[in-house]
Amino acid sequence: MKMQQRKSSGMLALAALIWGAAFVAQSVGMDYVGPFTFNTVRNFIGALVLLPCILLFDRRRANAGQVQPQNRKALIVGGICCGIALALGSSLQQIGIQYTTVGKAGFITALYIVIVPLLGIFLHKKIGLLVWIAVALAVGGMYLLCITETSGMSKGDLFVLAGSFAFSLHILVIDYFSPLVDGVRLSCIQFFICGILCSAPMFLLEQPSTYAIFSAWAPILYAGVLSCGVAYTLQVIGQKGCDPTVASLILSLESVFSVLAGWLLLHQVLSFREVAGCILVFAAIILAQISPEFIRSLYHGKKQSL
Repeated sequence: MKMQQRKSSGMLALAALIWGAAFVAQSVGMDYVGPFTFNTVRNFIGALVLLPCILLFDRRRANAGQVQPQNRKALIVGGICCGIALALGSSLQQIGIQYTTVGKAGFITALYIVIVPLLGIFLHKKIGLLVWIAVALAVGGMYLLCITETSGMSKGDLFVLAGSFAFSLHILVIDYFSPLVDGVRLSCIQFFICGILCSAPMFLLEQPSTYAIFSAWAPILYAGVLSCGVAYTLQVIGQKGCDPTVASLILSLESVFSVLAGWLLLHQVLSFREVAGCILVFAAIILAQISPEFIRSLYHGKKQSL
């Protein structure tokens, strides 16, 4: 695996870790504010956090004599498209978390690992056999990991599932625009757009108050600074050197990390079933990153040794 691919995979895995813990923050935040209020504040915080980062990176490039050309049209259009998809996905997910468990929400959200390659077919993207096998392993692993109830899909499950489709579109939109523009700028714009879009239903459907927002300061700050400002930027930058289907598989580790976060923060003990799910998901991640060329080289090397 090339160094750039390893770096991209590491960024995406770190983003998944942050998002996994964010499920806890999102659930706790609902004790104080509504879903649109939570998303509005967290996204504006995420955008504001990135502004000094943009200035810092620009100054570094200027001092190094590196001038990065900016495709302003692609940046604006990409930021708006990403912001719309993010607003739709995060709002549906946040609403659904109110009516379902964190574990089920983590599994259903991670179904984008199946939705992304399915949507990719309509975009004439070829999906290798190893990736499809990895998708099957990941789905089975996350089922063991997160689905423990015998009941069917609740209203919350359906909201989260609809959000998973929106997140799949978000991944594909980022895959298209991230090679064309500066990743941090794209991420900053998408948060501003998402915050603006979520603010309208916040004022129409909810009754946001300063007291409630400050009461939820810890989960909102975590979701704003780390989940938005850091993790989504890692996603935008990391996807530049990673196939979107493989990227979705790595990002699906958030379901694993959400269970681990519950164990560490809420003192929940992993069952044998959940451990088996973790093993399957990690196996899927490894399998998805093995290129067909690597398999062929092993096969030819074995034939030559015989």
